[in-house]
This record gives sequence, C-alpha cells and structure tokens, in this order.
Amino acid sequence: MKKLRIYLDTSVINFVFADDAPDFMHATIEFFEDHSVLYDLYVSNVVLLEIDRTSDPEHRQRLHVVLAEHDIFVLPDDNADEVRDLAQRYIERGIIPKSKIEDAMHVAYATVHEMDVLLSWNFRHLANLKKEASVVAVNMEEGYWHPLRLVSPLEVMNE
Repeated sequence: MKKLRIYLDTSVINFVFADDAPDFMHATIEFFEDHSVLYDLYVSNVVLLEIDRTSDPEHRQRLHVVLAEHDIFVLPDDNADEVRDLAQRYIERGIIPKSKIEDAMHVAYATVHEMDVLLSWNFRHLANLKKEASVVAVNMEEGYWHPLRLVSPLEVMNE
C-alpha cells in the first residue's frame, strides 16, 4: 500500500509539548508513534524558520529533536518562486490573511510538492473544511490537480 505523503505545519511539532492541551498533545504523540508504517512526513524551510524563531532555547532544541527522531524530510526549495506565488494567490483570494504568510506558505509547499495531506492543529487558518474547499478551488485554477486535504492529526489517526 502506498504511504500517504503528509506535510506537517509547525503546530503539529509544537503540540508534542502542549501540556495545556493534553488531549491534543497525546493525540500528536500517538500520531508520531504510529506514523512510520502509514505515512511519509515532510516539512519545509518555513517550519524550520518558525522553530528557529522560538525564543526558549531549550524548547527550540526539543522541537529539532522531534524532527530528527521521526525521520521527517525537509522539502527542497528548488521551486521557491512557485511556492511564493501560490501563497500570494491564497492571500489575494482572502483564503488566508495577509498577516499569516507562513500559513499560506505551508499550504503552497504542500500543494506544489503534491502532498496528500497538510496536517495542522490550526483550525482557524488551515485544518478547516471551508479553507480546504477554497484552497482546492485556487489550486485547480492554477493547474494543481493533486488532491490536498487540510486536516488535524485526529483525522489521520490509525484506529
């Protein structure tokens, strides 16, 4: 069976340590424990930059350890202009606010690199049916036909 290609936004990595949201934290940890057979996991340099902006050096290091421990691949930047242009399109269409350029970049990376799923705990801007429908519409207008789902870890858990 073909593995799902899953793009992780930064929230998924952060929620491994979300003591203030124990249900989501445990779901995230369980997702990472179960992923190796079912999923190939990816991030972009945007995720790495967001992690590197973490002000607490100990937490920043723990986030990098999560990436290393779970065989998470970093997508290449050889098509950075294409990604930036598509992210700008999501903003122009009002799908993602201008102030959330990183969120638009996450979606664009997932789209351009033909991920099956963008995984996020950000229900407002990413893991959201309305956003998914709008993203799919823009993607089709722009010639990206590979289906992309925008979901939370709860929706891909192995039961």
